[in-house]
Amino acid sequence: MIIVVTVLVGVQRPCRAEFTVVVPDTSSSAALVDAPRTGFSDRARTDPSEQRAVQEVMAATGNGWAWGIPDVCRGRWHGIECVPDRDDVYHVVSLAFGELSDDTAFPACSRGAALSPAVLALPHLRSLFFYRCLTASPQPVPRFLGRLGPAFRSLVLRQNGHVGPVPAELGNLSALRVLDLHGNRLSSAIPARIQSLTRLQTLDLSYNRLAGPVPRFSRLFQRLSILDLSNNALQGPVPSSLGQCRSLLKIDLSQNRLTGTIPDAIGDLHGLMLLDLSRNALSGPIPPAIGRLASLQSLILSDNRMQFTTLPGGFFSGLKSLTTLVLSGTGLAGSIPESIGDLSELRVLRLDNNQFTGVIPASLRRLERASEVRVDGNRLVGPIPFGKEMMWRLGKKLRVGGNEALCYDAKQEGLEGVVALAGVADCGSVRSRTTQHLVWSNSTVVGRRGGAVARMNTTSAAASGGRNFGGACVLVALHLAWFLRFACRQMVIGLTIGVL
Repeated sequence: MIIVVTVLVGVQRPCRAEFTVVVPDTSSSAALVDAPRTGFSDRARTDPSEQRAVQEVMAATGNGWAWGIPDVCRGRWHGIECVPDRDDVYHVVSLAFGELSDDTAFPACSRGAALSPAVLALPHLRSLFFYRCLTASPQPVPRFLGRLGPAFRSLVLRQNGHVGPVPAELGNLSALRVLDLHGNRLSSAIPARIQSLTRLQTLDLSYNRLAGPVPRFSRLFQRLSILDLSNNALQGPVPSSLGQCRSLLKIDLSQNRLTGTIPDAIGDLHGLMLLDLSRNALSGPIPPAIGRLASLQSLILSDNRMQFTTLPGGFFSGLKSLTTLVLSGTGLAGSIPESIGDLSELRVLRLDNNQFTGVIPASLRRLERASEVRVDGNRLVGPIPFGKEMMWRLGKKLRVGGNEALCYDAKQEGLEGVVALAGVADCGSVRSRTTQHLVWSNSTVVGRRGGAVARMNTTSAAASGGRNFGGACVLVALHLAWFLRFACRQMVIGLTIGVL
């Protein structure tokens, strides 16, 4: 029997955490049939030693009522899965505890619950699932779990408040496919023996207190598809050896203390769908190899100070599947890449709190599926290129504040009341003020040639609250750029002659 349990956990990020517990097929246990069969045999009974073991495990979780069950497999009890063999004997293959949801009634755990070593008396056990069961009395992950039988495939001890290290003995579970210890209080480093679990498909050690380096997974981990080590205190680089794990669909190493650059080898993971390296101390540049990840749906690199890193205009041309792009607070500079406008599937775009300059590319108006666009906290100038339909659709999820000289075209009807435009000037008024300033500057230069430049500098510095000459030059340069775009040709020529 194959059991699939999927949980979606909402987080304050533009993606959701997901885990799936899969009890693998029965191919390694030739004596067992594929699944329980209705009416298999009236004489079929659970193996007596396994019956006692299950009752002991349940009693340790506070479910002492199980002692009254005459046969734990024939009763179809929630949380207990069994498979018959060909000799009219049922064997226990899966145990699950915890109130996973209103619709999943696994046996609940009482205060003072524990994980009993009686599980070792279940030689056919493939899956063990404990969810929020041991929080009242936090305890280490038992080392004896490393002695579970050769059929064991899936260990999920999720949000139980476990303390202490990840037991190195878990490296003995050579057939393990799923190891999920999410949301506990585990500390110390990830044991090196985890690297011997070459059949792993899912490794989730997120939301713990683990330190030390990220394990160096090699080409032997060809089945690894989910790697989530987020929200720990891991240090060191992102290992380039991850590029050899060609089945990876998700890499989440966010909110650790990782340093160094993103390895080019990540670009070899052609099936990768999520890459989250946010909230670390990684440095730039962002490798162009990431642009080869055609299957990538979420790229989240925020809060890594990659100071003054720039992105080529066509950087995102190959990321056609991208739905979430979060580059907030990465210190990116230069122009916003035009190729972002080619991401037809994009829903979330966050480029805020960087050093982007120039204008918002007009290509971004093609993001018809976008539900959030943030470019606030940059050094952008010029008109906001989005139409009124897009601005109304985004509403509060469009953020453009905190830039140097962004403006909007008030001639567009229907923009009244658009929340995102609060505090943003009308482009017409900006042009009017700019023209007046330049006319005044021109007359000053022409009428009083000797020393006019010095007086203009003094006036500009006073108007800006005593800024130095460099700040005044930046202000004049910005005004001049607007003037060259909107003023008449004769005034430009006049200004040029006057300055000369």
